Amino acid sequence: MVSYVVYGRGSFNQLDEILAPQRKGEAPMIFLVDHFFEGKELPERVPLRGKDKIIFADVTYEPKTKQVDALSQQLKNEFGTVSGIIGIGGGSVMDLAKAVSLMMTNPGSSADYQGWDLVKVAGVYKAGIPTLSGTGAEVSRTTVLTGPTRKLGMNSDFTPFDQIVLDPELTANAPINQRFYTGMDCYIHCIESLQGTYINEFSRSYGEKALQLCQQIFLEKNSWDADSDDKLMMASYAGGMSIAYSQVGVAHAVSYGLSYLLGTKHGVGNCIVMNHLEQYYPDGVKEFKAMVEKNGVEIPAGICKGLTDEQFDTMINVSMGMKPLWENALGKDWEKKMTREKLRVLYEKL
Repeated sequence: MVSYVVYGRGSFNQLDEILAPQRKGEAPMIFLVDHFFEGKELPERVPLRGKDKIIFADVTYEPKTKQVDALSQQLKNEFGTVSGIIGIGGGSVMDLAKAVSLMMTNPGSSADYQGWDLVKVAGVYKAGIPTLSGTGAEVSRTTVLTGPTRKLGMNSDFTPFDQIVLDPELTANAPINQRFYTGMDCYIHCIESLQGTYINEFSRSYGEKALQLCQQIFLEKNSWDADSDDKLMMASYAGGMSIAYSQVGVAHAVSYGLSYLLGTKHGVGNCIVMNHLEQYYPDGVKEFKAMVEKNGVEIPAGICKGLTDEQFDTMINVSMGMKPLWENALGKDWEKKMTREKLRVLYEKL
C-alpha cells in the first residue's frame, strides 16, 4: 500500500515541503509531466531545485517497455542517480513514473519484469500526483506496459508509489470525454471486483464506497462541479484499493487485447468492451449504459471491423494470457467457460 497520502484542495502547493526529506544530496528530482500540460500553468508550479528536471511525457499511446527503458537510461547517462521520480498526469504518466523508478535500480529491460512478483529490488523514491481520476494507478501495485510480445504490468510489492498527493483542483479542466472514460474505468473496477471470485471484505468495503460515489457522480448529479471532482478522486482511490486485494475481470482482460493491437486507450477500451458484457455483468452493463446516455457520451463502435484472422489471434493471445483476471471473473475452471472461439465472437462485436 502507498505509505503516505496527502489529500485536499491546494495540496499540490505543499509539494516542495513533501519532497524535501527525500532529496539525496545533489541528485535531482525528475518530474514526469503529461505532455497535455506543456505550455500551460501547471509546470510553472512545480518546485524545481538544483538539477531538478521536468520531462514532458508523450502519452498519446499507453506506456511501452521501450519508452521506459529509454527514459531510465537517459537519466542514468545524464545524472547517474536521481533522488526520485514524480509522475504528474493521468494513469499512463503515473504508470510510466512507477516503471522508470523501478528501472533505475533493476537490471535489464522493463519487459523482463512484465508479470507477477518478478521485481526484486526497490526503485528510487516515487510519488504520484493524478490530474485525472478513475484509473486507480495512484494506488495500484502494477504499472501496465505494452511490451514486445504482450501488454502486462510489472506487478510487485515494489511497484506502488511511496507518496501520493490527491488535489482535486488539478482535475478541474479535464476534457469531458476523458473524464468520463477514466471515471468508467473506476466504475468497471468496482463491478469486476465486487462480482469476482477473489472478493473479500477488504476489497468489498472499498469497492462498495467507490461504486456509490460513481453512481452519485454519473447518475444522480445533473452537472459537473467541484464536488464531482472531489468525489471522483476519492472513488478512484477507493476503487484502486478494492482491486489491490482482489482483481479486475472480463472487460479489462478483453480491452488489453484492443490496446495491444490497436493502441486503444485503456478507459475507452474498457467502455467499448463493457457495452457488450450483459452475459457476465447484466446489472452493471445496464447501469453503465444509463450513465453513457445521461452524460451524452458516445462509445466508439466497429473498431474490430475488417481485422484479419492473424490480428484477431493476436488480441486473443494477449487477452487469454491475463489468467488471474479470467479466474477472478469466471472461477478456476475459466478455460472451459471462455474459449478462443467465444472470445473471437466477442471481439467481432466490438
